[in-house]
Amino acid sequence: MKTAPIIQVQKLSRAFRTYKKQPGLLGAVKGLFRRDYELTAAVDGISFAVEEGEFVGFLGPNGAGKTTTLKMLAGLLHPSGGSASVLGYTPWERPVEYRRQFALLLGQKNQLWWDLPARESLELNGKIYGIPRRDFERTVGDLAELLQVEDKLDVMVRELSLGERMKLELIAALLHRPKVLFLDEPTIGLDVVSQKVVREFLRTYNETFRTTILLTSHYMSDIEALCRRVIIIDEGRIFFDGALEEVIDRFADFKLVTVQLESGAHLSAWDWQQFGTVLEESRDRLKLKVSRDRVIPVCKALLERLPVADIDIQEVSAEEVIRNIFARSGSRRPRASSAVADPALLKPVAA
Repeated sequence: MKTAPIIQVQKLSRAFRTYKKQPGLLGAVKGLFRRDYELTAAVDGISFAVEEGEFVGFLGPNGAGKTTTLKMLAGLLHPSGGSASVLGYTPWERPVEYRRQFALLLGQKNQLWWDLPARESLELNGKIYGIPRRDFERTVGDLAELLQVEDKLDVMVRELSLGERMKLELIAALLHRPKVLFLDEPTIGLDVVSQKVVREFLRTYNETFRTTILLTSHYMSDIEALCRRVIIIDEGRIFFDGALEEVIDRFADFKLVTVQLESGAHLSAWDWQQFGTVLEESRDRLKLKVSRDRVIPVCKALLERLPVADIDIQEVSAEEVIRNIFARSGSRRPRASSAVADPALLKPVAA
């Protein structure tokens, strides 16, 4: 018997109304008597479902609506329309039972007290969640060991590096063993070593506890290492929802073909551009960007013309594919409603 999804979102929307000020002093005076407002749909009728234990990447350019969606699912924002259910609860009603079962970690927001050792903030969180002392000590010890910060628990938070602070923020978010974890840019600004440690930790935690995780990140290495499924959102609407490999199959319209010549052979003078875009050309090596539908004939032509020792055909990286998708969609920006837009979008769903 199939169980209901842990996260269920149906036509969820959130619009923001902003004051459009006229320039100069005269504009400020006019604003005292008549104001024009601009209505912008940050999230525009999105629907998706996430099953228990899934690790889903939530991708999109800046301003696409990712963080707004996470905040609605965490109950920090009321939607303008639609519905959502997380663990069977309506998030913005914020029942105590729900708040004990999820965690939201914002990479650019701190939950640890700046002027206190991290351990004291963790102890405060432990008291808030009513975690027994023995369970608290075991959980903090296990998580600190996995994240390699055992020696940082008694250091003032303001004296920690960004990577150390983020690892301790993760411990604070996971202290109560949440069933659902919302992560918004958890590796932002971290060095490559810290990023790897955090990624390995999240993978292990997800596999061990079957925690349902929704992750936003601008680092495709995070997404490729952790997420089998991705949801791409742009201009407040879902653009794609499926396997990461399918993104490449659907949106990568070319492959990379690299030819290595035999020892002592030289690349002859030829118009290689007729086969594709030349990315690299040296004495004994040629790398081309070739349309997917021309890969086979191009490889055949290269083998006929050159003394080839090795030929390599590669898919484009997921990072480049996603970047190209965002670049294409960027030409449609910005999308903002005028002051006469439907005011019903601004009416919050009843709590």
